[in-house]
Amino acid sequence: MESNYMSLSLKSITVKQLTITLILIAVASTAGIVAELNRIRQINAFNHAVSTGKNPQTDRLSYEAKFATAYWLANNDRHKEATLLFSQLTEKGSPSQRAAVHHNIGNMFFLKSLQVSGGNDPKVRDEVEYLLTQAHSSYKQALKLDNSNWGTRRNLDRVITLLPETPTPGVGESDSPGLIMGNIPVGLP
Repeated sequence: MESNYMSLSLKSITVKQLTITLILIAVASTAGIVAELNRIRQINAFNHAVSTGKNPQTDRLSYEAKFATAYWLANNDRHKEATLLFSQLTEKGSPSQRAAVHHNIGNMFFLKSLQVSGGNDPKVRDEVEYLLTQAHSSYKQALKLDNSNWGTRRNLDRVITLLPETPTPGVGESDSPGLIMGNIPVGLP
């Protein structure tokens, strides 16, 4: 009789352990589902805030939030602030994210160069050339990071066709600075 009682006791402990284990699994699963639903709600709120041009309430310090804010600033002609935010992002993220940042910086310079007008005024011409040179540099950097973006390639081609064949000395980043560096005597620190 005692052996039957002992075997029943072991079976009831096993059943109790199994029940407790299943209850713990159910509680953990429910907690996981609630956490995932909350995260989906946060993502939807983030996407809605970004699409309407507002600052997101969640993930404020994330790469995506900074990128979205910089993009919104650029679209609202606040190029200096957008450039500062985009510049902070050039050191972070994956190569494709950094390429997107450089692409957008190039777009800002390119669009600004198209907006500047003034006829044959040399100052305006130099400013446009400077802006196009900066756009050229940004697009080249974007393509170095991610060569698969056809929009960047197309914009780079457009910028190249607008740039003068002989750049003005001192306007952009030139490999052969010409007159400017030619005036510095050799041997000086």
